[in-house]
Amino acid sequence: MKKRSEAKREAIIEEAARAFRESGFDRTSMSDICARVGGSKATIYNYFASKEELFAEVVMRSTEASFQAAHHAITVSPADIGGSLRQFGERFLAFLYSPEVQATRHMAIAQSRHSAVGRLLYEHGVTRSHALVSGFLERAMEGGALKKGDPAVATLHLVSLLESELLDRFLYQLPGEVTAKEIEEATGRAVDVFMAAYGSAGGTKES
Repeated sequence: MKKRSEAKREAIIEEAARAFRESGFDRTSMSDICARVGGSKATIYNYFASKEELFAEVVMRSTEASFQAAHHAITVSPADIGGSLRQFGERFLAFLYSPEVQATRHMAIAQSRHSAVGRLLYEHGVTRSHALVSGFLERAMEGGALKKGDPAVATLHLVSLLESELLDRFLYQLPGEVTAKEIEEATGRAVDVFMAAYGSAGGTKES
C-alpha cells in the first residue's frame, strides 16, 4: 500500500511538472492536473494541500541536484575559508542565475502578494540555503578562521555581497545571460569585501 501511495505521489508530481511547463502556474489548475493523472481532485489533495504546495514541490525536485552542487563547498571543514567561499559563491550564483531558477524567482516574486508560492519557495529554498551557510560560517568562527559574530547575520551579508552586482539586472529583467566570467569576477570581489570585514588575522589562509 505504501509503495502504491508513493507511486501515486510521484505520478502527480510528474504530471504537474508537465502542466506547469506547458501552461505556467496561473493557467494550470488542480483540475487540469487531475485530468492528466486520473482519479478525483480529492486524491490529489490527499497528497498536496494546494496548487502552491504542489508547485513548490515540483520546483524543489527540479533544482535539488543543482542546489546540492552549489552548497557542496560549504559542507566540508572550513580549512581554507577564502577558497571555500569563492567556490561556493561561484556555484551559488551560477545556480541562482540559471534561466530556470531566474524564471522561478521572478514568478515567486510576482505571486507572493496573492498566493503562498513565494513563502513556500522561501521556506524550502532560501531558508534552507541560509541554514547551511550559517552553519559553515559558525564553524569557521569557532575555529578562528573568521571573527566571532552572529553567523545568521554574516550569512545575510555574504549572500547580499554575492548578489550585489547582479541583483538589479535580475529584478528589472534586463536581457542578456550572466556569464561565467561575470560570476567569477563578482564572486571574487564579494568574498574580498566579506573577508575584509570578517577575516581573522589568526585564521587560516585565503586562496
